[in-house]
Amino acid sequence: MKSNKLILIAILIIAAFLRLYKISVVPVSLFGDELDVGYHAYSILKTGRDYQGNFMPLHFHSMAEWRTPLYLYSAVPTVAAFGITPLGVRLPAVIFGVLGVLGIYLLVKELLSCNQKPAKKHSPALLSALFLAISPWHLQYSRAGFEVTMLLAFLIFGLFFFLRSLNNSKYLWISVTLLAFTPWIYNTAKLFTPLLMAFLIIIWGKEILKIQKKDLLKGVLAGLFAGLPILISTVFGGGAQRAGYTSVFTDPVTAPEIGDARMMDILRRGKPILESKTVFWDRFFHNKLSSWVIKIGDNYVNSFSFNYLFSEGDSNLRHSPFGMGQFYKIEILSFIAGLLLFFSGTSDKKIKYLIVFWLLAGALPSALTRDGGNHATRLILILPPLILLISYGLVDLSRRLKLNLRYIFLTTYFLLLTTNFVFYLHNYYVHYPWQSENWWHAGIKESVQSIKQKESRYDKVVLSMSGEPMWIFFAAWSEYPPEKWQREFPVGNDIELPGFGRVSHIDKYYFGTFNVPGKSIYDLGQFIDAKTLYMANANEIGANLLLERERTPNDLKLIDAISYPSGAPAYYLFSGR
Repeated sequence: MKSNKLILIAILIIAAFLRLYKISVVPVSLFGDELDVGYHAYSILKTGRDYQGNFMPLHFHSMAEWRTPLYLYSAVPTVAAFGITPLGVRLPAVIFGVLGVLGIYLLVKELLSCNQKPAKKHSPALLSALFLAISPWHLQYSRAGFEVTMLLAFLIFGLFFFLRSLNNSKYLWISVTLLAFTPWIYNTAKLFTPLLMAFLIIIWGKEILKIQKKDLLKGVLAGLFAGLPILISTVFGGGAQRAGYTSVFTDPVTAPEIGDARMMDILRRGKPILESKTVFWDRFFHNKLSSWVIKIGDNYVNSFSFNYLFSEGDSNLRHSPFGMGQFYKIEILSFIAGLLLFFSGTSDKKIKYLIVFWLLAGALPSALTRDGGNHATRLILILPPLILLISYGLVDLSRRLKLNLRYIFLTTYFLLLTTNFVFYLHNYYVHYPWQSENWWHAGIKESVQSIKQKESRYDKVVLSMSGEPMWIFFAAWSEYPPEKWQREFPVGNDIELPGFGRVSHIDKYYFGTFNVPGKSIYDLGQFIDAKTLYMANANEIGANLLLERERTPNDLKLIDAISYPSGAPAYYLFSGR
């Protein structure tokens, strides 16, 4: 058993190293949502309020939505220590990522404790920890300011303590508290966690009723204490806003799609469109309910497809490196083995029910959204049971082989896994930074820093909104005083600016895009003077001024040119002449 502890410690060290190594360099920059976390944390640190002025909120009011609070609060001490920097914003994700690796070991060991010899529960548990430690899916989210590694850590430990509480009821309140806090972390838990807790009560109801009354009461009180505030805030405080505009049920393309399908049915009957009405079968096959069912079903199928899990992954380059799935390709072998052997094996039936439920219910929140078929952030709830099946399949399949074949099989498997892993690291650290630079909003930090160095020479500074809304980028990268930002919040604080129309502003900083009918960006010099600095997206210019400075627009002076890590132009700073 001592060797198991040493192996686990080694795995945790590997997990920490993989999550911390070059974290300030890859990903190449903090993207908008990470800066939103950082500036909210900075504002809480300085004023006790979010950057919109709400005191210690249960949902943070960001530029476009309401955000769950727990990860943002966890970033306050790291932002205090390291500022609004990659380390300051991403360190909580690193910490919870490593805790998730420890948690999966403890949970898998507990899940397999029934009807399993000690060696048979330790081996899959250690492999689960190792596979999660090197998982491309988990690493991607452990190295950026996403909430979901925190979500997984709370969920995994919550289930671990629940299973422990069935034999020792003193752990029940810890389990309930951890699970009830998951909706504070990420929105998918607002649907998944209530379903999970209801499932646990139904399946282990008899065992729960045998728990000592005082411990049962502590569990109920813990659930109310942790769960009620976020429930009330979600229902009455805007916390359900994001679900409203990502849901398949509010998708604006649904009605036009139904109309087109019904029109096709009419045309196939040879009837003129203007003279015909829909019949029963048109409405039977093409309606909102059938459209929703098809979209949700497609999302489910895509979520468990080979393409998503093992080949292509999430097409959003913030969620997944280009050209690989959420798992290594070799893991498909042990995954299939796990599916067959785990559910046909001697494991406790209730544990089997739990894994099936976890997979199906874990994919549900994502399946109910418009792009949920391959959305790695929303689907990360299914990562732990998939890791369990992969590790269990490898262990059980190898045990069924004769000794010589077992050594050959395991040697071959781990050689291929190592090869997959090494190629992943090469892709992630060498190719991925350039491939994903635009997704991570590279270049904006350097542009804002250049503005801060030069702004004393200008009366007005205009930041282009043609690429990304620049409010949070400017506020966070400049560490603009939160108390002033709260008081003079620029969104809606509009003013007329020649050449730009009505733009939001704060102090001498204006947020807008050059927009004059009949004029192009090359006419900008007619509208700004030498005391105005304009930060332009390179796409507005249509020329690489890093190489061809002579193509600078008329009557403008090129003050600075900022490139992406790849060397392509990202942003330009201009003034009038």
